[in-house]
Amino acid sequence: MELLSKDTILSLYREMTTIRGCEEAFASAHADGLIPGACHTYVGEEAIAVGVCAHLNDNDAVFSTHRGHGHALAKGVHPRAVAAELFGRQPGCAQGRGGSMHLFAPEIGLMGTSGIVGPSILQATGAGYSFLLLKKNQVGVAFFGDGAVGNGAFHEGINQATIWQLPVLYVCENNQFATEMPFANASGNPNVGDRGPAYGLPSMIVDGNDVQAVYEAAGEAVDRARSGGGPTLIECKTYRTRPHSEGMRLAGYRAEEEIESWKARDPIVTFRRRMVSEGAADETDFEAIDEDVATRVGEAIAFADDSPYPEPETAADFVYSDTPVAVSPADPSAPTKELTFTDATLEALSSAMEQDPSIFVVGQGIGARGGNFGTTVGLYDRFGPERLRDVPICERGFVGMCGGAAMTGSRPVVDFMILDFLLDAIGEMANQIAKIQYMSGGRIRMPILFRGCVGIGGSFATHHSGSYFSTFMHLPGFRVVVPTTPADAKGLFATALRSDDPVLFLEHRLLVKQTGPVPEGDYTIPFGEARIVRPGTDVTIVAVGGMVDRVTEAAEQLEASGVSVEVIDPRTLAPLDTDRILESVEKTGRLAIADETFGPCGVGAEIAATVSEHGFPGLKGPIRRINGLHVPTPYSPTLEGAVVPQVDQIVEVTREMVA
Repeated sequence: MELLSKDTILSLYREMTTIRGCEEAFASAHADGLIPGACHTYVGEEAIAVGVCAHLNDNDAVFSTHRGHGHALAKGVHPRAVAAELFGRQPGCAQGRGGSMHLFAPEIGLMGTSGIVGPSILQATGAGYSFLLLKKNQVGVAFFGDGAVGNGAFHEGINQATIWQLPVLYVCENNQFATEMPFANASGNPNVGDRGPAYGLPSMIVDGNDVQAVYEAAGEAVDRARSGGGPTLIECKTYRTRPHSEGMRLAGYRAEEEIESWKARDPIVTFRRRMVSEGAADETDFEAIDEDVATRVGEAIAFADDSPYPEPETAADFVYSDTPVAVSPADPSAPTKELTFTDATLEALSSAMEQDPSIFVVGQGIGARGGNFGTTVGLYDRFGPERLRDVPICERGFVGMCGGAAMTGSRPVVDFMILDFLLDAIGEMANQIAKIQYMSGGRIRMPILFRGCVGIGGSFATHHSGSYFSTFMHLPGFRVVVPTTPADAKGLFATALRSDDPVLFLEHRLLVKQTGPVPEGDYTIPFGEARIVRPGTDVTIVAVGGMVDRVTEAAEQLEASGVSVEVIDPRTLAPLDTDRILESVEKTGRLAIADETFGPCGVGAEIAATVSEHGFPGLKGPIRRINGLHVPTPYSPTLEGAVVPQVDQIVEVTREMVA
């Protein structure tokens, strides 16, 4: 090992001692009931966070796990901010929104700790992609436990990083147990570091209780990443000497002799003893640090205990970005041209990529080929492979990667081709991407756009015909967009590309090749503004996505027999333009909602409930829902046609309403 300077020795010791002092104080506070939720301590593993973070700058991005106190403190978060967060207080590093498992300090590069296993690997990969794309000399770091190695995120994340040689450091803290599962029972290979060569990934296995060994290995890996040499995997063999989480039983799955043997290898005690024996530092130096750290930790606990709780009225703050997209309507005098739905979105994407170098697109075949549906035709030649990135078939992997990229300055566009495929990535979307802005107190934006073909038609059967918009309407944080004309598609896509919120942009398969007049030039259409497709006086029908054309055809038939139908296209479902729907219902007194997806728990149920609550006095009869059957989508054309509302069904329901 190289000879460390005295300043480095004392700095490493101070950081490890700070983590240990805080963790022991947190364990005591948890036992006293001062910490209301979980508390996962890092006792015994301090050398890893300290040895790695010693090489990082404030603009390097760290992504961590549920056991993240040590990483936060080593990255530079003040003990007061960590303590206050665990106590659930307003000055906490997540303003009381996260607690032990969700710590954020993006100002110094702590991009978040997660209560889910694996996201840190994918998010750090995304940070590396951002730094590659934006030509920044920065590094992404993922800390994760041995339990994450059996998760698909491990394979998907490091595979992408090695393909593109991203500046990422993957640090496996192998503390021998995933909750209470011994690593020996979870893996046929006892060494995580052995997996690296299979990916072409430089790997190291080090003693995670030796801070100098970790420090030297991390220094080599960080230097490699900064110099363009790509990612590195470091396995740190270590041990947590406290329970998985405070309050849980320590006995029952670990032998007392094993615990005591690891305690004898305490990283702080052994480092101090060795440095003194080698004459590199004096006991008085360490004693002074001990005294100072004890004072600092005591002050942090007192600060947290004295701090106020967040005000209840702030509970809904930060779900969405507070930065509105500038409204830029189409010029009424601008000429129009006939474009398909897909070509209209391509115009918006092309213009936005020209103006904003942080936008990049991922998907299968969206590079030189231009996408199965022509969504990126011509863009590869203009912008190159870093901005039109064909990815492996690993939906969780590239979605999680794009989440990390969005957190670190990029604007990813994820082209799913068929929206059913996103279900393999639902955890990253629901647990990470939808919640990051909120949990970080609005300090981390999530500008990411997901697009995909939805809807029934063409005998694509059940794995290529889903819509799922009601699922994402239910998730706080997401914007859900369902345009039905080429002009709307262009304007809404332009808005989505400028939004700081995650957006789900759904393109119905029966509409993508339809043509219509599209204004030339750039313009945006605000989210949350419905379109009156056809005015009427007797019945209001809200038609979603592919049902707009069928409802319009039904309205024309009904008009011939004296029934006037007002057709509303919501265009966006989150936010939903309830004001315009209520205004229409007040005029007509009747409401139906037409949606080809399932009735139970669908958008029709939400609209019906809203109108019942706020517009009931104006109703002349019950609200009707016109939905597809509650079945998986069948293949045969006769069966497929039977599960989707048809024009004659819409006409029949409407006649019943006015009879």
